[in-house]
Amino acid sequence: MLHVGGARTALFNWLYARHMGGKFLLRIEDTDRARHVEEAVQVIVDGLRWLGLDWDEGPEVGGDCGPYFQSERGAVYERYLERLQAAGAVYVGEDGATRFRLPRKPLEFGDMVRGRIFVDRGKSTTPSGDPEPDMTIRRADGSWIFHFVNVVDDAEMRVTHVIRGEDHLSNTPKHIELYEALGLPVPRFGHIPLILNRDGSKMSKRDQGASITAYMEQGYVPAAVRNYLCLLGWSPKDDREKMDLAEVVERFDPANINRKAAHFDLDKCNWLNWQYLVAMSVEEFTDASLPWIERAGIAYGSRAALLPVVALIKEKIKQLPEVPGWIDYFFTEDYAYDPEAELKTLAKPGARDRLVQLEAAYQAVEAWDAAALELQLKATAVQQACKPAEFIHPARVAVSGRAVGPSLYHMLEVLGRDRVLARFQKTLERLALRGV
Repeated sequence: MLHVGGARTALFNWLYARHMGGKFLLRIEDTDRARHVEEAVQVIVDGLRWLGLDWDEGPEVGGDCGPYFQSERGAVYERYLERLQAAGAVYVGEDGATRFRLPRKPLEFGDMVRGRIFVDRGKSTTPSGDPEPDMTIRRADGSWIFHFVNVVDDAEMRVTHVIRGEDHLSNTPKHIELYEALGLPVPRFGHIPLILNRDGSKMSKRDQGASITAYMEQGYVPAAVRNYLCLLGWSPKDDREKMDLAEVVERFDPANINRKAAHFDLDKCNWLNWQYLVAMSVEEFTDASLPWIERAGIAYGSRAALLPVVALIKEKIKQLPEVPGWIDYFFTEDYAYDPEAELKTLAKPGARDRLVQLEAAYQAVEAWDAAALELQLKATAVQQACKPAEFIHPARVAVSGRAVGPSLYHMLEVLGRDRVLARFQKTLERLALRGV
């Protein structure tokens, strides 16, 4: 899976590259062959593309610094290892692993997020309190360790800035020592805070909202998810939440990334997603809904037939997968009646009579549009000395099978005279069979 934390890290790098007019690189770090799965690589590529993050160099794009899979760069690593060997900076341990001799000197570097950081490497210890051992850069089986190959690849690929999670902060001094031992320029680092759940626990792969694939499968708007990720740890300093990507690119500055951990709030993400849906034109909304409509097997006929229906229900939708449930009855005469709506509305005393009266009134309507249909219904209610609701509710259930939906008059207009009157008649026959 592509974790939301990894996606946010990629996004922040992408934003900074675009802000500075630089290049954004995608590299697949697959030196651990036991964990390398082709499908997992595709998940990363598809997830980043879904978020709208294009890369200037990397898989499927190419570039001057390839190959972009670490598993294909063994010869490059051999060359840099020879450089360390020539300088006496590495040795082979008794277990056959190659280790880098740590300089064990004080080290200071500037962090784009955290400012100046000082580490006395001579006093670095393990979590148990023992002196930090020399760093393994190659296992006894010949496979490479993350620290070494990342330093080599960043140098070879002319990387000038690296934005990554704060869980890498303890690795950065080791990486700087490798850069210096190899005589390479050191890029600028920025370490962004971790993402926590609302209860303060670290967000894991199993937590709700953690997988980018889940957003893709659940019909979120890519721009909304991207917008939300922009605000996870970064702020434009004016409390705005819905922001155009071009503006975020223009204003993005690592100095405005918070040092405190970001708390993930799926409700806020859902709200933003709704805001993006509301802002869409009917045409955009229809295009975004099509995969869900087609997956539900709705025979909508043509896009032209779909547009006026989608226009009716657009404001009701919070998530795109809801769309089929709001429109299916427009495209079939074999629609189901909700049992509760049928019981509460159609079985109510007098409901059948109201349907008969409204059917007769609508037979006489000349211009079949929402305004005329509303006037006729209300006039019929006055004539029958009752409230319009006594006609509205039975009419809605009769033509849609459900108690809730879009504006009744606009729904009747889109369905058309013949289908509405036929549905009234179908419902009356259904009620007669049931003895209502």
